[in-house]
Amino acid sequence: MRRRFFVEKFDGQRALVSGDRAHHLGVVLRAQAGQLYELSDGTRVYLGRIEKVARDSVEFALLEEDSRLQVVLLLSVVKFDAFEWAIEKATELGVAEIVPLAAARSEKALIAAAEKRSERWRKIVLEAAQQSRRVRLPALQPVARPEAAFTALGDRLGIFLSERVDAPVLRTVLSNRVAYEAILGIGPEGGWTDEEREAALKAGFHEASLGRLILGTETAVIASLASLSYALGE
Repeated sequence: MRRRFFVEKFDGQRALVSGDRAHHLGVVLRAQAGQLYELSDGTRVYLGRIEKVARDSVEFALLEEDSRLQVVLLLSVVKFDAFEWAIEKATELGVAEIVPLAAARSEKALIAAAEKRSERWRKIVLEAAQQSRRVRLPALQPVARPEAAFTALGDRLGIFLSERVDAPVLRTVLSNRVAYEAILGIGPEGGWTDEEREAALKAGFHEASLGRLILGTETAVIASLASLSYALGE
């Protein structure tokens, strides 16, 4: 985890650390040009790269504002062309973490082959992060069972997409909510089993629909992540 330093203000795309904090950076931490640190003015957080180290000041270039919204995507394993397109777009849309799910209705052959695809998936995530100019890569986790992934919700906002006709629409679920951490679950072709749905609800997840149309996995990823970002203030 990177160290964080506070600054008086951000000046455009630059920031200056001075006084005792600059001494700590330059002398104690032996800061050098090119190193990365988190910088905060008490309201926002940026990732900053050291441009110049002087005796009583350290000058930074601001690279990327840290998103307050941290989304973990629980994405059921589907046919690899769709799955890989989905993780590419999820990376571009700013997810913090991707957990492939071995859902009950995921094809067993795909789940068995998933581990061998992990390096390819990391390459896709890296290229998508570079294309969208992200500084931080999303964490790509090993394949997990939905029930285990659901129990990791904690105090975060949890939502799982559903094809059930009586499921509330996502817009309603997100209405007037304030959250900076969320977990979004997207099921396989054929949807969640009753057991998986019950496990999600028991863990504290909210069931939500994207409407009457049945969307492909990759389309559901884009639509739901964009909705989360908009509704939660990003």
